[in-house]
Amino acid sequence: MAVGLQRPLAVVVCLMLCYLSGGLSMPDPRQREALIQQEESRQTGGRVVLTEAEQQLDALLFKMKQVEVASADFPPAMHFFQARHLIRTSPVFSVLQKMPKGAALHVHDFSMVDVEWLVNNVTYRPYCYMCFTDNRSIRFIFSSQLPKTLPRCTPWVLLKKLRDKMVNTTELDASIMGNLTLFTLQDPETAYPSQDAVWDRFEQAFLAALGLVTYAPVFRDYYYQGLTQFYMDSIMYLELRALLPQIYELDGSTHDRTWTLKTYQDLTRQFTAEHPDFFGARIIFTVHRGVNISVMTGVVEEAMKLQRDFPDIMAGFDLVGREDTGRPLWYFRDALSLPAERGVTLPFFFHAGETDLEGTEVDQNMLDALLFNTSRIGHGFALIRHPVARGLSRKKEVAVEVCPISNQVLKLVNDIRNHPAAALMSENHPVVISSDDPAMFGASGLSYDFYEAFVGFGGLRSRIGSLKVLAINSIRYSSLTPKQKDKALALWQKSWDKFVSENKLRNKGVVYVFFELHLM
Repeated sequence: MAVGLQRPLAVVVCLMLCYLSGGLSMPDPRQREALIQQEESRQTGGRVVLTEAEQQLDALLFKMKQVEVASADFPPAMHFFQARHLIRTSPVFSVLQKMPKGAALHVHDFSMVDVEWLVNNVTYRPYCYMCFTDNRSIRFIFSSQLPKTLPRCTPWVLLKKLRDKMVNTTELDASIMGNLTLFTLQDPETAYPSQDAVWDRFEQAFLAALGLVTYAPVFRDYYYQGLTQFYMDSIMYLELRALLPQIYELDGSTHDRTWTLKTYQDLTRQFTAEHPDFFGARIIFTVHRGVNISVMTGVVEEAMKLQRDFPDIMAGFDLVGREDTGRPLWYFRDALSLPAERGVTLPFFFHAGETDLEGTEVDQNMLDALLFNTSRIGHGFALIRHPVARGLSRKKEVAVEVCPISNQVLKLVNDIRNHPAAALMSENHPVVISSDDPAMFGASGLSYDFYEAFVGFGGLRSRIGSLKVLAINSIRYSSLTPKQKDKALALWQKSWDKFVSENKLRNKGVVYVFFELHLM
């Protein structure tokens, strides 16, 4: 087997030596073809053997992609806020929406549901108060009586009373919606001129949503709606990063993290029972990386207890927040070593490498994450600059959770074609695609990020085999047990076969219409 795999390389080396020694007047076409095949076989999905039906769908997808790549307005070359309407009309995107994408493994709790649902469904509920902060953001709270005024915030106003005074509430609702998302119709470069500016707006949007989503009745509905939106986007399994904050009731009483995690578990079981082709969801408990060592130690202690008490729903632990301004993993090494020291299993899923600050202490987070035996690397944008970390990641089968739109919106990369994951996929590095905070970016589910990956840094060489492997990777590198993974893969394969069968012929008409429109 090993000898067989080396033969094409041996042929290439022989031909190259012959050419360099003057034995050939020009490169042998066989040498060129061997090199091309060798590169293609190394990329993600490059060695997948396709069925006849998959080959037919692949040919159609390739034709669609060729037209889009040749377009003057090529979405991956544009900022997502400007490209979103073009992606929505893309035939490739239409196919990806239907495609069984497996699992979404990197999604945050309070940005999984589109903000239109929050505004239209939640802010119109009774007892919803709003105030305006001195930095032009907003805060919400549900209360049976007038709440106490917050520092640096105007007195609370009942939204129902405010709306009752208006003839048309459209402008108010649009303003609220704008405070809950980064999406803007303005020029994104003007709206967010720096990483500091976009991160400040990002964090303010989270704080604005917090008072809405942590109200107990909304919390339940929000999570269920989130599962629904991902399910409708052909996702069968979800791993959610969750802060597990205190959830409050109308009278001001609060619930602890145990209640919150149990509620996640109960709602997940309910949703799975009502949707037999949905495999489930698990929670990765998170804490902000800005806390001190004492707080981190206490949180890790609690995480170990939650892992013991809720093994089915609790997947593990992570640190969240902006890496560039937060404390590095090594700062918390004593706290993060507690599980291993006590012989307790607490899987880690560390955010690491979501930075372009090369050579800083923060830039070492990926190596430290691997030293702490992280199960996956969140973002890993900087991994391409760290050959040792990249080698360890491959050797230890630690997948990188790539979130293309998030990386672009938060100003790590302008043109998706230049995303470092393009290099990772070219060598079949363990990679999964996820959406991070889709609601914050004006997206939903996972299809937009799959589009950017497939059409953008995948390029024309990324074919249906690449899509298939990315979907399989999402289950393979999940926190599920080996037995659960086998069951999930069998369920996914059934959906995949149905998708291929239905779309290989249905999309011929779409392709022909698309070609006609572009040739007119």
